[in-house]
Amino acid sequence: MKRVLVVGGGGREHAIVDALSRSPQVEKIYCAPGNAGIARQAECVPIKDTDVEELLRFAREQSIDLTVVGPEAALVVGIVDRFREEGLRIFGPTRAAARIESSKEFAKNLMERYGIPTAGYRTFDDYEAALAYVRSRPLPAVLKYDGLAAGKGVVVAATMEEAEEALRDMLLDDKFGHGRVVVEDYLTGPEFSFMCFVAGDKVSPMVLAQDHKRAFDGDRGPNTGGMGAYSPLPFLAPEDEAFALERIMRPVAEALVREGCPFTGVLYGGLMKTPQGIQVIEFNARFGDPETEVVLPRLKSDIYDIFRAVADGEDPGRTEWHDFATLGVVLASEGYPGSYEKGAEITGTEQIDGVVYHMGTALREGRLVTAGGRVMIVVCRGEDPEQARLKALAEVAKIGCDRLFYRRDIGCKAFLREK
Repeated sequence: MKRVLVVGGGGREHAIVDALSRSPQVEKIYCAPGNAGIARQAECVPIKDTDVEELLRFAREQSIDLTVVGPEAALVVGIVDRFREEGLRIFGPTRAAARIESSKEFAKNLMERYGIPTAGYRTFDDYEAALAYVRSRPLPAVLKYDGLAAGKGVVVAATMEEAEEALRDMLLDDKFGHGRVVVEDYLTGPEFSFMCFVAGDKVSPMVLAQDHKRAFDGDRGPNTGGMGAYSPLPFLAPEDEAFALERIMRPVAEALVREGCPFTGVLYGGLMKTPQGIQVIEFNARFGDPETEVVLPRLKSDIYDIFRAVADGEDPGRTEWHDFATLGVVLASEGYPGSYEKGAEITGTEQIDGVVYHMGTALREGRLVTAGGRVMIVVCRGEDPEQARLKALAEVAKIGCDRLFYRRDIGCKAFLREK
């Protein structure tokens, strides 16, 4: 029987822990640092996800058979490289391969070299030069911080005032750290998330999902880490999925092998179906959040087998998936993605007929309280996404907390497009 360590403490990691708990091979699951919800299915250990040496020590002491890395921050500090140096099995890409996410410029240059469809772009480290370029072109302008920004380093500026403010944040005030900015052509069309298990040039696709980045109904408000997601997607045809796999995901995996930094782990394609065809918006080097929370409940295969194969550089093979649809609604703290208060009591989670994945929660004197911007996601099943949505909204209403808000229109645009 296997002992597994999951690194991270959000909704994505809760969904990973939940999937591992369904494997008959897994005897014990640890999660570092975990959260109040994860603690019901795994033993949480108070180690920060970027404290590589402490995580390494823990994995050795507890005879961990497999470590699974959730957050990008841990990948960027080289956790996979260190564990492999010490001969420990770990699921995730090396620091060099994780540049597909940590550097927008690296990703864009790679796509340009290998003919992978994506928007035209220019990269800048000078504020005045970037501003002059944006002023010379039609709006909206797509501005991306060249580094990690917790899902908030992308601004679609509809006005020059918004563009100037975003460029000032990224290049003068170092809001996300000192870095560069990629200015991209603006594309239109529905976005979707395509995650694949990848071991070098061996690519095994997961089912498709779509998340919702804007804070409020109608895709209004600031970008967030994601306010909800659903799977499958009624607006994509089988040929769209085939194109995305054969013209984007496989070629990128093969390109990284040729570049000397083969990828192992989850390669995430943030894609858009434009009038000119499917194009890449971004790549991530790990499971998406909140997409993982609606994708992994549909996985029929044993996830431990997949994780182990990929960690060992082997072909994970064809994965099996359930036919039902899933849809998740995120409950977030009032004020998110700006400043927000913590410590508000949450009630009613025990009454939910569905799955509740905790994102930012804590236990205080036996009470469940808010402890983050995104607090939890309620995921429900249905015969199709619309049925799953109605069920999720009914269940979310059972949760009591006067400091939370959520979107009521997750998936609606796709259903309307389908009809």
